[in-house]
Amino acid sequence: MSNTVDQKEIQAFSKDSMHWWDHNGPFKPLHRLNPVRLGYIKDKICAHFGRDPLSLKPFTGLKILDIGCGGGLVCEPMARLDATVTGADADAQAITVAKDHARKSDLTIDYQNKPAEQIKTTFDVVLALEIIEHVSDPAAFMHNCAALCKDDGLVILSTLNRTPKSFALGIVAAEYLLRWVPQGTHNWKKFIKPAELAQHARNAGLHPLHTSGLIFNPLKNEFALSKTDMDVNYFMVCRKSEAGKT
Repeated sequence: MSNTVDQKEIQAFSKDSMHWWDHNGPFKPLHRLNPVRLGYIKDKICAHFGRDPLSLKPFTGLKILDIGCGGGLVCEPMARLDATVTGADADAQAITVAKDHARKSDLTIDYQNKPAEQIKTTFDVVLALEIIEHVSDPAAFMHNCAALCKDDGLVILSTLNRTPKSFALGIVAAEYLLRWVPQGTHNWKKFIKPAELAQHARNAGLHPLHTSGLIFNPLKNEFALSKTDMDVNYFMVCRKSEAGKT
């Protein structure tokens, strides 16, 4: 696997790592969008693996890896759904925060301070949420995700589209006007169009199954899924083909 960690990006995030669980801190947007994000992830995993979405523990027996897990905002809900969860992040301080919060929450999660390419096992589901726009080589990163996924498993990504609208909302508004995130959090040139992400997936042996937009409704002050609007944020679910199959 290739090393795709961008050290400048890690340094930028690490200065705020102590605030991962502060709902009004620098990661406020992630807390705000987390209910919609988690609902989407749960629905897609349950549908693919034939699990009951109404069950309190639908992920029993599933191994899930969250690459770029930060402070554990997604790992903890996955563990509560009874998955065996591994969270990996190159930011040592984020992992320290994640471990401490999981311990206080009485959750067992395997947090590892390492990049994806140093993980030596495979998983039923690989999550790569809001991270591919921060790596040094998106194509190589997608190959890393595929290598960590079991045959017929899922790789679920979320990222930002590279459009004029995403520049206006994702950078100008979010970083400078609303100050939702620290200035310099994102580089618009590293945003990825859905067609580009899908091609990276196919080149890595993954098959895009579903794409959904994620939009913010300022009137309701909440995020929601969209079947048509992928101009700013979007999800992509990919399946890893079984050996010898397409």
